[in-house]
Amino acid sequence: MKIELKDVLIIKAIIFDFDGTLANTLPICYYAFQCVFNEFDSRDISIEEIKAMFGPSETGIIRENLSNSNKDEAIELYYAKYSERHNQLVTPHKEIVDLVKHLKEVGLKIGIFTGKAKRSLDISLKALQMEGLFEVIITGDDVNKPKPDPEGLLKALSLLGVESSEALFIGDSDADIDAGVQANVHTVGVQWLPDYHSMEFTIEPDAIFKSVTEFIDSMKIGVTNEY
Repeated sequence: MKIELKDVLIIKAIIFDFDGTLANTLPICYYAFQCVFNEFDSRDISIEEIKAMFGPSETGIIRENLSNSNKDEAIELYYAKYSERHNQLVTPHKEIVDLVKHLKEVGLKIGIFTGKAKRSLDISLKALQMEGLFEVIITGDDVNKPKPDPEGLLKALSLLGVESSEALFIGDSDADIDAGVQANVHTVGVQWLPDYHSMEFTIEPDAIFKSVTEFIDSMKIGVTNEY
């Protein structure tokens, strides 16, 4: 596995996935989905079944996979469960927040491209005190085609005003890496949180990191923000 980013000469922007990358929010996602499918379909679904549904936003997942016709009520239950148990199931990760702040301080443009809906992302950003850290946020509500389609990533690049060769996309899933490759950006796969999506990447990223410290060390070696 490639670890260092020595081949990357100039990076002006870093775009992050959210769930499993910037925050350990997958447990609250699983919990809320399990509540919805149990309540409306009388169905107990596993984490693996939920992972297989990932791609669209939460609202898209429910509309596409729930048998019960009361989709709107189910979506409201999802957000209610997501919000009420967020502080119990999601622990703030100071090291990641400090990383984002540091990257901003050294002059890099920072964005998010996530399949999450804006509503749940806003809940998490507020709860984790990450509001206002990102110059661009593209959610599942902002695209017609979810990951691995690069539509959202290309929108983020356009809004940030950077070329694909000047950007880094960091994610924890195959869909993240696939989208990054299709958008011609440098890709980083991370497994630095307790819960992440892909145990192995079927499409090899330019680098893989298992800790924030390891990523920071590589940034010092291989990435600058010179203009």
